[in-house]
Amino acid sequence: MSFAYYENEVSAWGYDRKIIQHGKPMGQAVKTLEEAVELLDAVNKDDKDAIKDAIGDIVVTLIMQCCIQQTTVTECLAAAYAQIKDRKGHLTPEGVFVKC
Repeated sequence: MSFAYYENEVSAWGYDRKIIQHGKPMGQAVKTLEEAVELLDAVNKDDKDAIKDAIGDIVVTLIMQCCIQQTTVTECLAAAYAQIKDRKGHLTPEGVFVKC
């Protein structure tokens, strides 16, 4: 199945649970942060199943945020790509990209 299929399914799930209609942007942002902390923990433990679960949960919270903000993940990703596509930089020994 495609990303668009799952994005639609997750949106319908959020609508059915009234997250989209009554959720607050800051509340959803906090939920995203909680899931990001779970990802950090999973990466630290090198727990592949937990990493996959955390990434999925983060994407769900981002889809909810997009719906609340009346945009889509695709629109946000396109905007981000437009900003980074010509960005120059280097990778540190720790594996972090630093833009110039």
